Amino acid sequence: MKNIHRILLLLITTTFFSCGYYSFTGASIASNIKTFQVNYFQNNAILVEPGLNRDFTIALQDLITNQTNLSLQNSNADLVYEGEIVEYRISPTTATSENTAAQNRLTISVNVRFFNKKNEEDDFERRFSFYYDYGASDQLTGSIKTTAFEEIFERLTQDIFNASLANW
Repeated sequence: MKNIHRILLLLITTTFFSCGYYSFTGASIASNIKTFQVNYFQNNAILVEPGLNRDFTIALQDLITNQTNLSLQNSNADLVYEGEIVEYRISPTTATSENTAAQNRLTISVNVRFFNKKNEEDDFERRFSFYYDYGASDQLTGSIKTTAFEEIFERLTQDIFNASLANW
């Protein structure tokens, strides 16, 4: 019985440590990369929501901090994220039989420039976008606005993370 436990332990250990650095979040980060920075994302959208740029910047910093062992720095980091919010739009998505909106859609898009100072082949500039649908009779305030931002930021930041660190 002890031999079975030892074999299982050996198989599990070999599986996790034989492939180099890998995390459960899907990140594949070279061992020479230790730091990252997220520059302030300016809000260049036609419709400007106050505080959106600050909240998005913090959400991206938090996601990278929580899903990697990289240290956040203000300058001279190994990985640099910068960009701007280029779209904040509310539009009707579905109509009722009376030709009024049944649902509205909030869409937020960001343009991201990613720089890997250790491997410039990984650099990119790309637009990321996501949306949140809510009832036409609801106002985009309070808990609805908070939920919308949380869901959109979760998807946007995860997509940015995947494109930059998971090579998806």
